[in-house]
Amino acid sequence: MPLRWDAFLDEVRERGEYDTPHEAERAARVVLALLGAHLVGEVRAELAARLPEAFALVLLNPLQAAEPLSPDRFVRATAAWIEGATETTALWDIGAVLSTTAEAAGDDLTERILLQLPPGYDILFGRPQPGRRP
Repeated sequence: MPLRWDAFLDEVRERGEYDTPHEAERAARVVLALLGAHLVGEVRAELAARLPEAFALVLLNPLQAAEPLSPDRFVRATAAWIEGATETTALWDIGAVLSTTAEAAGDDLTERILLQLPPGYDILFGRPQPGRRP
């Protein structure tokens, strides 16, 4: 069952320590758009089904990455899309959104998401894999 809009946004806002819901929403939209560009098939559809409808539509936007971004490039891309962001603040935004997304997805789906992404995304999702160090 998908998370409600306000529950998802409240969780992102709390984890990101944002002052306003608008800041949390902006971060969620950017991070989910970039994530959606990297996911395909059933995994992408399953994740969308667990997100609030507006965020599901962002995730399912037809934007497709020409090549998978490494975690570092994902952080830089996020910083470029959020006005006034730095790589440090983008990393904070990514952590708030992807950890909330992982919680909504559950362990099994999160593992399948991570299999579609380059190594190192487990850290961005707040789920470091044992035996892997950046």
